[in-house]
Amino acid sequence: MTSLHAVGRGRPFGDLPVPGNVEVLVIHAPVGDLTALHCPKGARGERGTALLIPGFTGSKEDFYQMIPLLGEAGWDVWAYSQRGQADSVAPPGRCAYDRGSTAADALDVARIIIEQTGVKRVHLLGHSFGGVVAQAAALTGPGLFASLTLMSSGPHGWPGRKADIRQRLLDHPGGDLWRLDNPDRASMPDEDLGTQDRFQRLRAERTSRDQLIGAIDQLADLHDRTEQLAATGLPVLVFHGEDDDNAWPQDWQARMARLLGARYEIIPGAGHCPNIDRPEATAALLDDFWASVSAER
Repeated sequence: MTSLHAVGRGRPFGDLPVPGNVEVLVIHAPVGDLTALHCPKGARGERGTALLIPGFTGSKEDFYQMIPLLGEAGWDVWAYSQRGQADSVAPPGRCAYDRGSTAADALDVARIIIEQTGVKRVHLLGHSFGGVVAQAAALTGPGLFASLTLMSSGPHGWPGRKADIRQRLLDHPGGDLWRLDNPDRASMPDEDLGTQDRFQRLRAERTSRDQLIGAIDQLADLHDRTEQLAATGLPVLVFHGEDDDNAWPQDWQARMARLLGARYEIIPGAGHCPNIDRPEATAALLDDFWASVSAER
């Protein structure tokens, strides 16, 4: 049984403004402290609880724009930075970032939220690499979840995926991805960078190299678990932006949705991160999907 004190107050990471109806928390998970965001349900009453998992090179702050909209619609929404991301705990060693370990964190966080809130199940969403983690969690503990949403995420990886990034990390042990991508600005004072660049640089600096390599290795995994995922019976939503060309081919995502019997949607005017590019449209889609699932289950 998880401790009743498994959630505590946290501090904002970086200097991005925290939305007014969002609180920063720390989830005391078995792996260590995972930093989190929580937007309590809005004035329309309790409609359900959701857990959001960020993707490769991401963190909980990727959901800053979307979480308040879902809260205003009446959803109790949680998001956490995965192990090794930003200011979450970063155990050493690449073996700490395999599929089983990252999925175990999602299950632990879901259990803690269920204990803290008294709900029976949570709606689970994973963005990109977070979708890989969410799929693994849903396969291991489907009873914890009311639904599964895969945002800009696909069924399996392929040989050599992100191999160039993996090699750059190995070749430059003292650098982070932001500085490697922006050598002309790598040493600029914070005050000479814009707010987003300051945040991106800080996040890259604080993100574990082992986590990045472990995530890349998971993303290159060839195994397609779509059939097993369909067998869980979980309601599934698969969606991406119409301009998403940063990860899985769109036809792969559409095919996965068909095999899962899932709802499949495309967000106009969005790329790989609909939560950032079109937060209002993305929140509206999630609101509609979660409400339909809640009515059925």
